[in-house]
Amino acid sequence: MELSERRACRTLEQPRMTRRYEPKQPDRDKPLIAAMKRLAGKHTRYGYRFITAKLRQEGWQVNHKRVQRLWRKEGLQVPYRRRIKKSTGSSANACFVKKAEFMNHVWTYDFIEDTTEDGRKLKLLTVLDEWTRESPAIEVERSITSKDVIGVLEYLFTVRGVPGFIRSDNGPEFIAEAIKRWLAESGVGTLYIEPGSPWENGYIESFHGRLRDELLNRELFYSVREAKVLAENWRLEYNQHRPHSSLNYMTPAAFAATCILSVSATPRPQEYTIENVDNPLIACGT
Repeated sequence: MELSERRACRTLEQPRMTRRYEPKQPDRDKPLIAAMKRLAGKHTRYGYRFITAKLRQEGWQVNHKRVQRLWRKEGLQVPYRRRIKKSTGSSANACFVKKAEFMNHVWTYDFIEDTTEDGRKLKLLTVLDEWTRESPAIEVERSITSKDVIGVLEYLFTVRGVPGFIRSDNGPEFIAEAIKRWLAESGVGTLYIEPGSPWENGYIESFHGRLRDELLNRELFYSVREAKVLAENWRLEYNQHRPHSSLNYMTPAAFAATCILSVSATPRPQEYTIENVDNPLIACGT
């Protein structure tokens, strides 16, 4: 308003010193901010809650409200992505209808695709335990057949035990007679979701969102071998170090460690169903 600072402050009855005051950052916040920026640079899609969990993993005794205040002050917000709501569906095999109740109860698997630098297709087979959110395998190849799927599952059944059920969509690799017969012989029930309803397999879809956001959209693969190495590194990071909000910000591996498996990995009888199981497997703590 073309007034001098002296006259404006006198009119508003404000000391002139307040116009020149510059807040000073407390020295005690500088190490924390440095750690936050380092983690934010490494995990570019993490928000302040996940960064709080990562700080606590490193030994910081810090409240999430303090991290949130510093997070906003330093301009470290993650770019907002609009979520599109979809119909929840109601088929009997949907993940929110027939839920996993303990470790190795329900696994889910699906495919996600990407390309190498020369434009050739990459196909990734992902497997997830719906209870612990652990991913026991990410298989990367140019092409994956039902025979290859059986090979991956056969190895996982040997080292991790046989799940009660496997949930999947109706892809040709999953509904092939060979894999249906092999799963039946192994004592594993199949839960096929409604065609065209990926939200009914929500756990694996959410996992794919993280995989694409944190790896596939950030890396340019020059070969299948490079894709295999990076995918395996990401899987280990996801299982062992990435906090999971639905697990009270524990990592999947830490949560799985609280679950005590009390049955053998031998095939289970066909009458082993979600409805009649007497929860013989797990005592889990959070």
